[in-house]
Amino acid sequence: MAIARPSLEDNPLEHDIEKMAPSGALERDPDGEYMLLNMGPSHPSTHGVLQIVLELDGERVVTAKPEIGYLHRGMEKIAETYGYNKFIPYTDRMDYLAPISNNIACALGIEAVNGIVTPPRCQAIRVICAELGRISAHLLGLGAFAMDVGALTVFLYTFREREVIYDLMEALTGARFTVSFTRVGGIARDLPDGWTDAVLRFVQKLPGTLEEDVELLLTTNRIWVDRLQGVGVIPRDVALDYGLTGPCLRGSGVEWDLRKEQPYIGYENYDFDVPVGEHGDAYDRYLLRIEEIKQSARIVQQAIAKLPGGPICVEDHKIVLPEKRKVLTSMEELIHQFMVVTEGPALPAGERYFGCENPKGELGFYVKTDGTGKPFRLRMRAPSFVNLAILPYLFPGALLSDTVAILGSLDFVMGECDR
Repeated sequence: MAIARPSLEDNPLEHDIEKMAPSGALERDPDGEYMLLNMGPSHPSTHGVLQIVLELDGERVVTAKPEIGYLHRGMEKIAETYGYNKFIPYTDRMDYLAPISNNIACALGIEAVNGIVTPPRCQAIRVICAELGRISAHLLGLGAFAMDVGALTVFLYTFREREVIYDLMEALTGARFTVSFTRVGGIARDLPDGWTDAVLRFVQKLPGTLEEDVELLLTTNRIWVDRLQGVGVIPRDVALDYGLTGPCLRGSGVEWDLRKEQPYIGYENYDFDVPVGEHGDAYDRYLLRIEEIKQSARIVQQAIAKLPGGPICVEDHKIVLPEKRKVLTSMEELIHQFMVVTEGPALPAGERYFGCENPKGELGFYVKTDGTGKPFRLRMRAPSFVNLAILPYLFPGALLSDTVAILGSLDFVMGECDR
């Protein structure tokens, strides 16, 4: 589904994308004099502790060197130390704009190693939660993007809608932000009464709210369009060469979405479109995220309409905790609970990589199990880390003021990058 650029006849711009300086247009003169400028690691537009060492020729960027690693989190080793379920809360702190999406991706990676298939109701609930996480992340990403470029009002509107999702998450998980809701083999608890009705009301009005509070203010705004069109252009072949995923890849015209190409948790049963850009610039990436929010709202409505009954976890109590009632009345269930809590789920030896379509791109988990309650090896493919690798290509030739717009259009999170 190609996203169409709106007509700007009522707001004409003398702006020719072809005349913009392409990335890498400035060659470094070894005899020239350039100024070094540290952008970050304490800077609002770097969206976290990212440092970029810029070499400037006047207002033009000559070279850009991103410096990462300020957080030193060691999450992969933590997973190997604490085990499967005890590691899931740490995934909340990766892309902390969509914590529940990280929970689900982690559980799916662990389940994929051993062929664990969760019940249909669990899969549908996971779909609803993952798409709410995508909406939440895109809302904040768009709001912060707009604020970086100077449109503060849009940030207030998007954060207001995101607050509704926070309330929904609190009703479902007991926490607003760090939810820790998913378990290996299922989810922590079933839906509370009236929750799906509240979700349905939110997603039904969301497209209209977006059009009124975001698109009307930005999409044909002369300043916004002039700041984004032709800025941060990523050609299709370059996006593929750098291994970009998610909106950064689709904005360059590559129709690749794991929910369509490699469906999981029942995504093949939902009708939705995958928006793609044409020009690969910051403006296309903005339009694409707007459309992705609308498509996620479509998926949530379908999932609620098709929501099946039944269990929310697999029946194997060597993997998931048994019901509390059975624990109090049966010695076997008491033993199972003790082993799952102290040792972790009993998973046979195996090895697998599994990728999920998260808001920032492909969040992948490589898991190698050895029959114990802890992974022998666990490695993560963080989309923000991979997407940031393109900065040395994107920044050269751009104006210093364009760097803020480029960073906002990439929509990365350093908590995920420095995993």
